[in-house]
Amino acid sequence: MKPYLAAAIQMTSLPDLDQNLLEAAELIELAVRQGAEIVGLPENFSFLGKEEDKIAQASEIAQKSEKFLKTMAQRFQVTILGGGFPVPVNSSQVYNTALLIDPSGTEVARYQKVHLFDVNVPDGNTYRESNTVMAGKELPSIYTSEKLGKLGLSVCYDVRFPELYRHLANKGAEVLFVPAAFTAYTGKDHWQILLQARAIENTCYIIAPAQTGFHYAMRQTHGHAMIIDPWGLILADAGEKPGVAIAEINPTRLEQVRRQMPCLEHRVFV
Repeated sequence: MKPYLAAAIQMTSLPDLDQNLLEAAELIELAVRQGAEIVGLPENFSFLGKEEDKIAQASEIAQKSEKFLKTMAQRFQVTILGGGFPVPVNSSQVYNTALLIDPSGTEVARYQKVHLFDVNVPDGNTYRESNTVMAGKELPSIYTSEKLGKLGLSVCYDVRFPELYRHLANKGAEVLFVPAAFTAYTGKDHWQILLQARAIENTCYIIAPAQTGFHYAMRQTHGHAMIIDPWGLILADAGEKPGVAIAEINPTRLEQVRRQMPCLEHRVFV
């Protein structure tokens, strides 16, 4: 592992697959031009619309999303995380799938979101992800890259379940992805502090791509795509508009923090 720049992309995805992929391509190019070697796209990067529309278009979304990720990775010679898109399981359900693609266009990690967002948010919105999404049955694995370090995947609501990240830390994770479409209401109070907590307790870098703004009906997301260091310091914050948060992932900093605060070595219950 060597020092490198990572990018967390922030989008306002809509119920328009082709338009979303066009926006994603522009933001990936922007990140690469700034030197990013690994680029993360948020949850629902390729489609964010009504559940019935997502199910009706799921096969097309899945096929185009995967092809897009592989094409972009090859074109720009970078590693790309597609932070979450629907992959059909049957006629009425999908897996919310995160896909990691290396610069050759090869899939190197796939994770199906295990924690589903079934919540009545106090702003009046009700979310029932389990109505159309089948929960993944396996914890995410680690992808080890000689250049980028040991990478662990998660998706959005997972961030509220620290045991998933401790699992990844136990497997040796150094960089944790948390792509999200965090609601505006919960995001203002919980997004940043949860990301910082996951970074601090596992002494890992966090790359957290995000959705922002208004998408359809009453659906509004928080924004603030971030990159956070192992001490919990915010290195980059994309704010509330579509764009890119870029910061350095530095193995020397990782080693320094883990030496100063060796909590992973002090675990009693593993």
